[in-house]
Amino acid sequence: MLLKEVFASVDPNITVGVHNIENISTNMASLLQVILFSLLGGVFSLIGGVLLLRNRKSARMLATYATPFAGGALLAAVFLDLLKEGISHNNPDNVLIAAMLGIVLFFLAEGLFRWFHHHHEHETKLEDPNSVLIIVGDTLHNLLDGVAIGAAFLIGAPTGIVTTIAVAAHEIPQEIGDFGLLLAKGLKRKTVLMVNVLSALTTVAGAIGVFMLGSDEGLPVGVLLGLSAGFLLYIAVSDIIPTIHARNGTPNQFRIQAMLFLLGITVVALITELAHALILHN
Repeated sequence: MLLKEVFASVDPNITVGVHNIENISTNMASLLQVILFSLLGGVFSLIGGVLLLRNRKSARMLATYATPFAGGALLAAVFLDLLKEGISHNNPDNVLIAAMLGIVLFFLAEGLFRWFHHHHEHETKLEDPNSVLIIVGDTLHNLLDGVAIGAAFLIGAPTGIVTTIAVAAHEIPQEIGDFGLLLAKGLKRKTVLMVNVLSALTTVAGAIGVFMLGSDEGLPVGVLLGLSAGFLLYIAVSDIIPTIHARNGTPNQFRIQAMLFLLGITVVALITELAHALILHN
């Protein structure tokens, strides 16, 4: 505002140009935020896989503790932020239908992927088709994560940051599994790392693409948030929560998993409130 007042004292017409410059700066800052956080969300998730390459025991322990935390984080992000923000920007019926559609689409995609995987199990080639399917599936998953992050940043930085944290949390155990599967298929460690880094970058591409389209009001943001919420909700209830139950061998293990699950909800809930309070009011 001070810049506008200074120029206005010289020539009122200059304030129009200054206003445009400020808008460009704001948009650029937002785009930089999308790039930075989607990069963190995609590449940071590889920490589990890298740990697996160095120490399998430590990686398994990380996956054990990160999985229930991620389940809670995803649920909190969906119900305390994404759906709430989506409904505030669009008709509630449209947002909820989009969330249901997201669940259905992810269900169909996962079913098709598993059928294709099973159908090719009998094939024996120098290039194992199952390895290719694992990579393709992981890349598609990362791309959808990027869509969720980009849609969240269309609402604002707080929602984008919260979604990025939830995405990164659930991707850590996911990447440990993918690294392990590819190593079991006989791929070299350097190859596994390179492939997963390139796959993780699709998160950035998805986030930038959605954000750039939506910044020109070319996308129904509320519906897109509902769709993203459906994707993340499906991951939480069909993948992460069953995995938690499968790993509960003793009552004590269940108590630890339950505490971590609730901790994931609590942490994301607190971050949601803090992010909105600090960022929106500064």
